[in-house]
Amino acid sequence: AAGAEEPGMEAEAQELPLGCGAGGGSPAAGRSPEGDDRREPPPASVSNGGDEDGGRELVELKVIWNKNKYDVKFCLDSTGAELKQKIHSLTGLPPAMQKVMFKGLLPEEKTLREIKVTNGAKIMVVGSTINDVLAVNTPKEAAQQEVKAEENKKEPLCRQKQHRKVLDKGKPDDVMPSVKGVQERLPTVPLSGMYNKSGGKVRLTFKLEQDQLWIGTKERTEKLPMGSIKNVVSEPIEGHEDYHMMAFQLGPTEASYYWVYWVPTQYVDAIKDTVLGKWQYF
Repeated sequence: AAGAEEPGMEAEAQELPLGCGAGGGSPAAGRSPEGDDRREPPPASVSNGGDEDGGRELVELKVIWNKNKYDVKFCLDSTGAELKQKIHSLTGLPPAMQKVMFKGLLPEEKTLREIKVTNGAKIMVVGSTINDVLAVNTPKEAAQQEVKAEENKKEPLCRQKQHRKVLDKGKPDDVMPSVKGVQERLPTVPLSGMYNKSGGKVRLTFKLEQDQLWIGTKERTEKLPMGSIKNVVSEPIEGHEDYHMMAFQLGPTEASYYWVYWVPTQYVDAIKDTVLGKWQYF
């Protein structure tokens, strides 16, 4: 029965300039209109231009999650934790599963005013609902079947001719140091010191606020929306297991893999989670 009520609550959440005094998506947002009328004058009598709610300043946000965009009005003096509750009411994504980004990870204890959120600010949300997690989060099944077929081939990728000609050049002179047996978050600087399949130098820059991956070479920089990357494949390099070769699938088939060599092993999982939009606890 609880599931049946949700669409109605969502509709209500989107029509009202919620946020101030109601703790975002907290149960207070669902108070009966009669109760509101008894406690305060109807909104029509407020004549301050509609940008404020009961004298509290609202800010307009664009919340982006899972390729969906939500226009939200929210109180500037509400905290990051209250914004997570609001995002929960919009998306069904529990606050504990949310990774909310605004110029880096959004601090839960600070107000939006303190972290200088302005009108029109983009708030990126990464995370999977419980249902997605239970479904093993495989919206990209076709891509994954392709990967399984690739993995079932007897010969490791790094022995195949097309990869050997790059790997035989050895490590790039400016390769990044690797740390075995550790998973690290993405560094704040671009990942550099790697080769692409033509043996040219390549660097990866993760622009989280724009939800883009930038693949840069000496000649040009490709700016790819994360959502356009169908899958990410990786395999340790034989004899140098602290580095991986990795491919980003940019189209429907294996022919569209963009290969990158000498990725430090500690960043492999973070790259996959960031690009494919999966949330992982560190």
